[in-house]
Amino acid sequence: VTFTAALQIPTSVSGQSAQVPAPPQSESLLIHNATVHAVSDDHPTAIDAGWVRFEDGRIVSMGEGEPPQAALDDAMLIDAQGLSLVPGFISGPSQIGLLEVEQVDATDDRREGANRSPEAAAWIAINPDSDLIPVARSGGVLHTLAMPIGGTIPGRASVLRMDGWTTEDLALVRDAGVIVSWPMAAPIRASWMRRGGGSQRQSIDARLKAIDDWFDDAEAWAAARAADETTPTDLRFVAMQPVLNGERPVFIRADSRGQMETSLAWAAARGLRPVIVGGSAAAECIPLLQRTDASVILTRVHRLPPSRHHAVDRCFTVANALEAAGVPFAIGAEDEPAHEREIAHNAATAAAHGLSKEAALHAITRGPAEIIGVGDRLGSIQSGHSATFFLCEGDPLEVVNQPMRAWIDGREIDLGDRQKRLYGKYREKYRQKGIIDG
Repeated sequence: VTFTAALQIPTSVSGQSAQVPAPPQSESLLIHNATVHAVSDDHPTAIDAGWVRFEDGRIVSMGEGEPPQAALDDAMLIDAQGLSLVPGFISGPSQIGLLEVEQVDATDDRREGANRSPEAAAWIAINPDSDLIPVARSGGVLHTLAMPIGGTIPGRASVLRMDGWTTEDLALVRDAGVIVSWPMAAPIRASWMRRGGGSQRQSIDARLKAIDDWFDDAEAWAAARAADETTPTDLRFVAMQPVLNGERPVFIRADSRGQMETSLAWAAARGLRPVIVGGSAAAECIPLLQRTDASVILTRVHRLPPSRHHAVDRCFTVANALEAAGVPFAIGAEDEPAHEREIAHNAATAAAHGLSKEAALHAITRGPAEIIGVGDRLGSIQSGHSATFFLCEGDPLEVVNQPMRAWIDGREIDLGDRQKRLYGKYREKYRQKGIIDG
C-alpha cells in the first residue's frame, strides 16, 4: 500500500455510516394519546387523542379516545401525550445513496455512460451505508423515489426504504418506472447562447425523433419476441415493457410550458401513463394535465421564478393551483442529497401561499405514495398499511419539529446522525471548559 493510498483508506471508511439497521418488530406496540395525522379518506384531518396498534410491521387497528381492551391486550404502550404521529415523508426525485459528495467522483453513482440506459435501475447502485440516509431520517424522510440522471433515458426509478443492511433490504419497489429527460421545446434566445435558433431547432427535433424511435424500437422488439421466442434478449427493451404495457408510469422530466405540452401530447399519443417531474409551469398546463390524467411531482418549491416576467411567488403557488384543479401532485425537495431533509419546509412554503396544511402534508406523504404506486401500503396511517411513521412535537410542517421517534415497517430506527454526534461532542468540549452547564 502506497503512502497516498494509506492516507485515503481511513477517509473512505469514515464516509460510511456506522449506524446499525433496526431488527424486525418483535412485539405488539400501541401508541396512544397522540394527535394522529392519518392522511386517509376516513380521517382527512388530524385525530385528537388517537391511538394506533401495530404488530409484525403492520397497523392492525386505530381509533380515537381510549383504546379498547382488545387493542391493549399484549401490547407495549407508548404514551405520546402532546406529540403528533405522522406518516413517513417520501422524498422524490431523490439521489440519497446515489451521491455522497458531489466533488468526489467515486461517490457519484447517479448516471450511466450511455445516453439511453433504461436497464439501469437506481436501487442496485444505492449505498446502504450512506451517511446521508440518517440525515434524511432526521428530517422525517423514511422512503425515497431514487432517480438516476444523465442522458435522455437515464434509467429506472426505485422506491427505497431508509433502513437496511443491503441494497436488497432498501429496495421496496425495484422498478417504479422509466425516466425520460425531455428536451427543450423551443430555442433559447439569450445573450449567453452562442448557437442560432435554427441550429438549436435541429438539435431539439433530433432529440425528439430519437426518443420516438427508441420507443418504436422497444415496441418492435416486443412484437418480434412474441412472434419468435428465439429473438435475442435486449435488456434495454425488456426494461421498457412495463411502461409500454401501462403497468408502470413514465417519469418525464419537464419544467417549462413547452416541455410539458409536447411531452404530455407525446405520452397521450402513445397511451403511456405520464408523471411530470419538475413542473414549475404546471399551473399554466392544467387543462392538458386533466385531459391526459397526468400527475406532477413538483421539485424545488424553494427556487426563483424562471424568468423576470413571472410573479416572485410563482414557484410557491403552483401546488395550490394543482390542488384546486384536482390534479394529483406531490412535492419533492430535489436538492443536494444532504438537503432533502428539508422536504417539509418546501411543503410548508406552499401552505404559506394558499395550500391548506392538510393538502401540504398529503403532498409529501400519501400524494407521492399514490403517484409511484405504493399508496396501498405507504403514505397514510390506516389499518393494513405499513407501520411507517414518526412522532414529533406539534405541527409536522414546522421545521423545528423534528422526529423524536420513528418506525419503518414496525422497526424503530436510530434517529442519530453525524451532525447530532458532532453537536454532542462539542457541547462536551465546552462543558469540560466550564463554559456551559450540563
